[in-house]
Amino acid sequence: MKLVLFFFLTMLTARAIDLVMPTENDAIYHSGGADFYQYVQRNFEGAISYPWQGGQYGFVRDPVRTSEGIIFKRMHEGVDIKPLHRDEKGRPQDLVRSVADGVVMYVNERPGASNYGRYIVIRHDWDGCSYYSLYAHLNRADVRAGDAVSHGQTIGLLGFTGDGIDIVRAHVHFEINLLLTNNFDAWHSAHFKGEPNPHGIYNGINLAGIDVGSFLIKSHQDNSLTIPAFLTKEDVFYRVKVPAPGPVELARRYPWMSQGYRSGQAAEISFLRSGLPVKITGLEQVITVPVASWARPTTAPVGLYTKGYLQGSGKTLRLTSEGLKYLALFGGN
Repeated sequence: MKLVLFFFLTMLTARAIDLVMPTENDAIYHSGGADFYQYVQRNFEGAISYPWQGGQYGFVRDPVRTSEGIIFKRMHEGVDIKPLHRDEKGRPQDLVRSVADGVVMYVNERPGASNYGRYIVIRHDWDGCSYYSLYAHLNRADVRAGDAVSHGQTIGLLGFTGDGIDIVRAHVHFEINLLLTNNFDAWHSAHFKGEPNPHGIYNGINLAGIDVGSFLIKSHQDNSLTIPAFLTKEDVFYRVKVPAPGPVELARRYPWMSQGYRSGQAAEISFLRSGLPVKITGLEQVITVPVASWARPTTAPVGLYTKGYLQGSGKTLRLTSEGLKYLALFGGN
């Protein structure tokens, strides 16, 4: 009851998040589309295309043809913002800015060590919770870990570092994330044996992105919008029950997510299609192993909708090995 009360009080007293765009490109607020998003090159059934839609947040990549039509099975966890300025050699010249006041938590200066290339992570403390903005594929970083940054401060230069990007497709990949666990190194060592993790807890796997394109638009239209208010209106796609002690760390970091959950309980976690957790419900029953409890009905295989985390449907619905691995981030192991 106390957690439920906290959630509603948070919704009532939360302050607006004052955001500036990561670059001068603000076309998402008016023309949008090709003026804002950097295109991707797509080869689908032998046809080459260059859709700007591939630069949006969401399941916008790797199309497959199914009984339900064409489904995009690969998740893109941010938005790809195209440059407005280039020099005589075509090199992008757009400055990248911190979207809000915050503290730089991590700067990856080894572009080859991540698909993100050179990237920066900034922590923002909004209404008692920490959220993390990420700026990737940078040509240059102008800040270091530990630096305090202000709303609109220049933090780097847009570029094309990282996998699959060239000078023509230069962009800044931008995300706003929830941090999943402080025990990421142990999880990574257990599930990626022999593979180094040079990024610590600021590895992209440990940063779960909200639909940042929609959030930018809606917060621009309604300056009272908060992240909890935004996420509570998103559609849950599946739910998973996990044994005690449950997702204690996640509930402490984001108490607005808890619905009658007490530390140490078994819990049911509600996820968006992206895999972003949005609600934790306490369970009185004993759960011995993680189980998929519900998923939105689909005609095509549910794995295509859930990054391969689920299989089956109805009474045969179950977590895959990839789904179990992901759940282990939340204490669901």
